[in-house]
Amino acid sequence: MALMHAHFFSRALNVASSVEVILPESDQGIGVTASGSVELPKVLYLLHGYSDDQTIWQRRTSIERYAASHNLAIIMPAVNHSFYCNETHGERYWDYVAEELPAQMQRFFRISDKPEDTFVAGLSMGGYGAMKLALTYPERFAAAASFSGAADIASMSRRRLADWGRIFGRQAVRGTEHDLFHLMKQNADAPRKPRLYVSCGTADFLYDQHLKFVPALRRSGWDVTSYEEPDAVHEWGFWDREVAKFIPWMLEE
Repeated sequence: MALMHAHFFSRALNVASSVEVILPESDQGIGVTASGSVELPKVLYLLHGYSDDQTIWQRRTSIERYAASHNLAIIMPAVNHSFYCNETHGERYWDYVAEELPAQMQRFFRISDKPEDTFVAGLSMGGYGAMKLALTYPERFAAAASFSGAADIASMSRRRLADWGRIFGRQAVRGTEHDLFHLMKQNADAPRKPRLYVSCGTADFLYDQHLKFVPALRRSGWDVTSYEEPDAVHEWGFWDREVAKFIPWMLEE
């Protein structure tokens, strides 16, 4: 696999941005099996959590090895503490991730632009971002995943989330474009919807949000597969196992 460190000027953010990109190669190296496909690679947008950046999936998981045999490109952007939102007193990270980033990746790299070849996943804050993208633009993705995701932003207090005021301002989140429960109902009748994969450990501090989120998705008519790992907490061992499972699941292999 080829690893690209992409740096480009973002008009949405009005600053240089950084993205890590893993691309398939015909020769993968010793001990790694190539897919042999000549088709344009399918694309997984892989989103980081609250305390990390665009490099973390490479550092803490075997994501490159997992993608190698599937002709899969992995795109990992950086969004700081934004919760993948257009911040009230800050930057336009939602515009960046939802609109500018996919367009730029298509310009820079030979990757598929077909919805059936496009996927998104993330952990914790990134799980929220992945679900927000999939529930807002269901026609763009074949599948999406949240691992230990912050699914119920409206229930998180300003005291618990130090950046709340900068991101959301004084507004109530419930019932807005930031609320996953609102989005799942708003787009419940979309003609094309992705398959969803939602997982969490039973000892994770976000498990209560998981238990509310999955049934709500099902009641709204979304195709969701859920998994709860006994005694798993908010940590990289669980997320490494989950992304390894998700890739063949999303590709229906």
